[in-house]
Amino acid sequence: MKKWGIGLLAAAVLFAAAPQYPAQAAAIQVPESVFHWVQSTSRQNYYFNKEQMCYGVDGSGNIDLNTLIVPTLRTYDDVQKQDVVDKRRWKMMATDGYDNLVGCAEYLSFNLTDKTVTVTQHDDLDNTWTALSSTHDGTPMKVCGRSDKDVDAKFYRAILLYAQEHQDELIARTKGNLSKADQKLLKNGTDPLNLLIKQGTSAPSVQKKAGARQTAGRTGAQNGRSK
Repeated sequence: MKKWGIGLLAAAVLFAAAPQYPAQAAAIQVPESVFHWVQSTSRQNYYFNKEQMCYGVDGSGNIDLNTLIVPTLRTYDDVQKQDVVDKRRWKMMATDGYDNLVGCAEYLSFNLTDKTVTVTQHDDLDNTWTALSSTHDGTPMKVCGRSDKDVDAKFYRAILLYAQEHQDELIARTKGNLSKADQKLLKNGTDPLNLLIKQGTSAPSVQKKAGARQTAGRTGAQNGRSK
């Protein structure tokens, strides 16, 4: 089984939609220096890894401004954990180790020109950050034109806004060369990421939502429940 280190695990935060109370049953600690909370439903907490998200690199070693690679993490409450186990049993799949299931790690690949995102790898994780199982789908999903109530859509939009706000960091982190043509696109704000944001995938800023997230977390803890 593959072991996910803290620096390699999938996830980090962006405050996309109006924050809700984090799922209290998912008591595992997620390091905020690497992973930032985006949003919570009654059953899952959504994160992405701000220290490992980067651009793709083409076969010639050049940075591919059209491809954004983002490790993500979701932690589960007890109901979601049981739902995952029940579905595996129904499909006659192994459940060894799933009594310690805490969530899942996924790698997302955004095609910014096509406005799609693909889950290139999904790992179910136990409480030691070990992958219990891995699947590879590769089916592109549209980022734009989805309902404002779509939880995944909010998550994707939040990631893209964060990437835009930290674009220089992403480029510096990506192990590739930046062509002069792409430098010009970035300078003019006409690169694929900025064009996609301008077309309506924006979300509230991380900084603006930080205080609201902290308040929600404290309130949820006091109430002892998710909302």
